[in-house]
Amino acid sequence: MAGKSRSPEESRYPEVYAAWTADPAAFWAEAAQAIAWAKPADRVFDPQSGVFGRWFVGAEVNACHNAVDRHVAAGRGDQAAILYDSPVTGTKRRISYAELQDEVATLAGVLRDLGVARGDRVVLYMPMVPEALFGMLACARLGAVHSVVFGGFAAKELAARIEDATPKVVLAASCGIEPGRTVAYKPLLDEACRLSQHKPDACLILQRQQARADLVEGRDRDWAAAVAAAREAGRRAECVPVAATDPLYVLYTSGTTGKPKGVVRDTGGYLVALAWSMPYLYGIRPGEVYWCASDVGWVVGHSYIVYGPLLHGCTTVLYEGKPVGTPDAGAFWRVIAETGAVALFTAPTALRAVKKEDPEAALMRGHDLSRFRTLFLAGERADPDTVAWAERILGVPVVDHWWQTETGWPIAANPVGLGLLPVKHGSPTVPMPGYDVQVLDEGGKPVPAEQMGTIAIKLPLPPGCLPTLWQQDERFRESYLATFPGYYNTSDAGFLDPDGYVYVMGRTDDIINVAGHRLSTGGMEEVLASHPAVAECAVIGVRDSLKGEAPCGFVVLKAGAARAPDEIERELVALVRERIGPVAAFKIALTVGRLPKTRSGKILRGTMKKIADGEPWTTPPTIDDPLILEEIGEALRARGLG
Repeated sequence: MAGKSRSPEESRYPEVYAAWTADPAAFWAEAAQAIAWAKPADRVFDPQSGVFGRWFVGAEVNACHNAVDRHVAAGRGDQAAILYDSPVTGTKRRISYAELQDEVATLAGVLRDLGVARGDRVVLYMPMVPEALFGMLACARLGAVHSVVFGGFAAKELAARIEDATPKVVLAASCGIEPGRTVAYKPLLDEACRLSQHKPDACLILQRQQARADLVEGRDRDWAAAVAAAREAGRRAECVPVAATDPLYVLYTSGTTGKPKGVVRDTGGYLVALAWSMPYLYGIRPGEVYWCASDVGWVVGHSYIVYGPLLHGCTTVLYEGKPVGTPDAGAFWRVIAETGAVALFTAPTALRAVKKEDPEAALMRGHDLSRFRTLFLAGERADPDTVAWAERILGVPVVDHWWQTETGWPIAANPVGLGLLPVKHGSPTVPMPGYDVQVLDEGGKPVPAEQMGTIAIKLPLPPGCLPTLWQQDERFRESYLATFPGYYNTSDAGFLDPDGYVYVMGRTDDIINVAGHRLSTGGMEEVLASHPAVAECAVIGVRDSLKGEAPCGFVVLKAGAARAPDEIERELVALVRERIGPVAAFKIALTVGRLPKTRSGKILRGTMKKIADGEPWTTPPTIDDPLILEEIGEALRARGLG
């Protein structure tokens, strides 16, 4: 059951946020004491550096030292650093901090022998295996910049990232494993190297027994053999201090077209922000087991599978599986019980998948969750119905929080470590220190409470957020800073309530204009999700000759729903008109077997809209199952759309 937390009136959040507001430099200077610096900063913040200013200018630091070596030096080498759980291969592995140090230092020695040095780039194209984490940390150890591309990404997309990052070396596995199938990575990597104008000097290939790969002579190296040779020869690399303002990694945002958009993460500010977030936002203590059920291909995996937990001296869970299907909807509860995780961070879509398959959580029975304290949700809007369901079955706080690839850590959350604030379903709660969140109208003026607008963050952005895009300062300005001078444009729409709680209702692209009324698709989704037969849903605006746009809802019904879909669809139309009003002009609810999503769980609303409007569309490289888009098209055509 839930661990003890402060009552709402005892939360330290107001005083902590006020301390940041009063003196941001002093606040972050104090937070920086959690980091072991090779050289302290000359200035905590320099407004004249970079596009909008830079954090910890003049400081030197190494991320790998902070995440691994200092814990071993402090006598905690025997503590588990990584608990690897792979239901798709039937493998489990415990890796201590001392073992992690040895693996990372040895792999860094291999990379150094391949010519990788401070400032060089290394691309990783890996599944959820421990070697992916070893690779990220080995790059950080050398001061090299890593760029993780989601394993199984299409060759063309991988090629674009190789061409943009110009890596000296690529780290890849022979394959990834999905429920019921094996995805060969090596042919995709070979094709990407052929397509790219830039050619890496070497590719280090982790051979997995499920699908071994042919190696290209002169370019490819066998991972295990190279590491074994380096270990036998004692070729270990030590940590190389880098400037705090140097990049730790570049992460390309999903769904980009043309030249990729590489989000830069600087080293010092990122370490400080993550180190602050672990105890104060997530309420986690060093030595505890923390599980983030994401993927290292996404920002969530970088921040809260790898760097955040390891910086804080936690044990991180690395899970190569799915919320359902490996083998069933009880997978999350099994892993929590077996690892002793005190917190789980996952996407609402994963929780909805579990709820759809096991609405009464029968598969939770028999699992000891007594140490489990908090469930965290992020990655998309958490609908109140799913949050309430999770609260009911788990009996612990369910904390929605909101952030972006660009920010690197949460913008708004309910800070568990400072004492929980009152929960308001539908809101990720309040801005974290460092974020001055405002809602602006089209002219860039703040709007009153409860009025919809674009959510923006007053500059400067806090430590941990992107300082720029990789070799594209001007594109960074145009994409994020030009629309509202003095602000970072999140491109999310929403509002603030009178208590300062943030409500994120969707991307600004998801705000539809129905006969001159700006309506939130997120608000309609909230209504649809409240229906007892609905497992998950999505609302898009489709072209309408009279109203400009009209909302169209797609719903997936819960497993075992006994009533006729057309009957439920009629109820849903009536429910939206009742809750939001006739102005919503909501007339179409379509029952589908599943929704098209990226591998991270984000629903592909933009592609669905193109299909509905009859516009040309291409299969996004991030999609989990391309066949779903054809099913969506058939459902739309049956209603005279698309």
